[in-house]
Amino acid sequence: MKVLNLQCAGMHTFEGWFGSEDDYQSQRERNLVACPLCANTEVRKLPSAPRLNFGAEEPRQAKSAAKEDSSAVAGPVAPAGGLPALPTLPTVPNAEAKASSLSQMHPEAVEMVQEAWMKMVKHVIANTEDVGQNFAEEARKMHYGESEERNIRGQASMEETQDLLEEGIEVMPLPVPDALKGGLQ
Repeated sequence: MKVLNLQCAGMHTFEGWFGSEDDYQSQRERNLVACPLCANTEVRKLPSAPRLNFGAEEPRQAKSAAKEDSSAVAGPVAPAGGLPALPTLPTVPNAEAKASSLSQMHPEAVEMVQEAWMKMVKHVIANTEDVGQNFAEEARKMHYGESEERNIRGQASMEETQDLLEEGIEVMPLPVPDALKGGLQ
């Protein structure tokens, strides 16, 4: 079994397991290797060191040292509503700037951001009702007291989102990876 660290054109890093190097190359050539976050099939291998286990204590020490180092990268922000804490990040105006800023971040920091984002997305999916295309309508019903308040998620157009905000209804876009849309694993 060959475990590879991979990165898509969108700068997302992930791990792939393959039977051999030939297996990886074959799947990549057929566009079967895709980013689990954005489904991009432009994937490249990242450098990785072999994993060597010398004893029970050393891996634990390495993990705690990595956690100590990572705390210097970004401080957590305490979100409302019981969501997991996320690292503080600068806002990025567009996709090109996002890719550029991600490529300049330390790989461990990028991994931390991706991990925190996935944790938040999974939390939202597990603790909300998917109302699909009826999101704007359901949000209004709850806001105006026509239905019971509950945690919902769904899809809304930019125009619907703007209208909701103008009515004083708080909404937040949350990109959900295709891999999670069918349910949690």
